[in-house]
Amino acid sequence: MSVARVSIQTADFDLSQEVAALRDGDKRVGAVCSFVGTVRDRNDGSTVASMELEHYPGMTEKAIEAMIDEAHERFDILGARVIHRVGLLQPLDQIMMVAVVSAHRGQSFEACEFLMDYLKTQAPFWKKEQTPEGARWVDARVADDAALARWGISAPNA
Repeated sequence: MSVARVSIQTADFDLSQEVAALRDGDKRVGAVCSFVGTVRDRNDGSTVASMELEHYPGMTEKAIEAMIDEAHERFDILGARVIHRVGLLQPLDQIMMVAVVSAHRGQSFEACEFLMDYLKTQAPFWKKEQTPEGARWVDARVADDAALARWGISAPNA
């Protein structure tokens, strides 16, 4: 069974089901690395009541697909899956996941971190937090740009 590499969705996801689909009985898989991001209740010193995410359908998926292609070129991985939620989310909600499978753990760890560093700075999402002070848009941070730069990608955002 072939599973989509990228899903942008409003619905929640089940990490164990996603990893099982990514592995799909492939006996070459010796390592699975995953990351799940959740909505925090605080950011930049303020309480966060909710977060709303927007994206450009089609453009967002294409950009993430290209980065997964890049991960396949850079690392010896067998597969990768990215899910990112959009719409209105509350603290504790899962917001996104990256899962990578490979024969050995080092390649999975590196590819997962590479994809996360990309997603934090380059994926075309717009995030708006609701705080006691009102709504505010969330920008990429300088530290996120530095994380991406270690992969040889320079794209200042903050």
